[in-house]
Amino acid sequence: MFRHPIRALVVGLCTLTAACQTATAMALTTPTDQRQAAHTSAARALRPQTLSDLTTGMKGEAFAYASYSLFAAEADRQARPAVGKLFRSTAHTELNEHLREAATLTGTIGSDAANLRQAINGETYEHQVMYRGFADQARRDGDPEAAKLFTEIAADEGRHRDAYRAALTVVTTGRGSIPAPPKADTVLVPAGLPKVKAARTMANLDTAMHGEALAHAKYMLFAAHARQTGNQALAHLFEGTAGVELHEHFAGEAALAGLVRTTKTNLRKAITGERNEATGLYPGFAKRAASIGDTAAAGYFRDTAADEARHAAAFQQALNQLH
Repeated sequence: MFRHPIRALVVGLCTLTAACQTATAMALTTPTDQRQAAHTSAARALRPQTLSDLTTGMKGEAFAYASYSLFAAEADRQARPAVGKLFRSTAHTELNEHLREAATLTGTIGSDAANLRQAINGETYEHQVMYRGFADQARRDGDPEAAKLFTEIAADEGRHRDAYRAALTVVTTGRGSIPAPPKADTVLVPAGLPKVKAARTMANLDTAMHGEALAHAKYMLFAAHARQTGNQALAHLFEGTAGVELHEHFAGEAALAGLVRTTKTNLRKAITGERNEATGLYPGFAKRAASIGDTAAAGYFRDTAADEARHAAAFQQALNQLH
């Protein structure tokens, strides 16, 4: 949902001043700051196409995590605990390995202030543009339930933006207090068919679900960074907002879209997705990255493709064992 400073070179007598300033900055820099700077520098060195491919991958991994979490809950309801465990463990890999590694390569995580600005930009777009447009289209297409949900989420995103703006003021000025985190009204997503009729509404729900899943994933990464810097209140704000994005927004949209079906159908859907990533998407990204010299990204894409092949095989085995 979201999409870094150039230091001027000083000559003559100013060189000495710049050197002193640099030395002072290095003395104040923490190991975490140094890692962030290295990651940001590495991201700048990547070609635009590789960065775009990594972003596409992050969206897919975030969506897989959110979807598999719902599939796991459905498997539990159908008394399929082994399948539920498989979905959860795979979801964990997608979020905490694949997406986290891609976020490192792209330099997604910055300072607390940079992370807040990134979040503000995303929430502003969703509040002012995306969800309002989706609501208008759903209304015109005869999907009032979707229009209502999109309108409610647009309002939520405005509140998230305002909370992040307030938090940014605290982080940058040292004055005031971080807002309390929001609490999610968790939406249960039982198996069922779509509750909308228009193809455009379905497409907008898919776009929105990918956005909410990615927002949840990024906010959890931002929360972890805030905790590393000792800002527990900011970590709680990011985590609380991430919970709303996943358990309320994504789940509400998933219920309307009929994302969750029977466990057999969910397994078949997962197998198809994992195989496509293993044999087409990630190998293609790897080949493209390697051809332009982005070797680290190419290695990431190849490793992820291999993981997805293993996931597909595990899901296939689980499907074969169902009666």
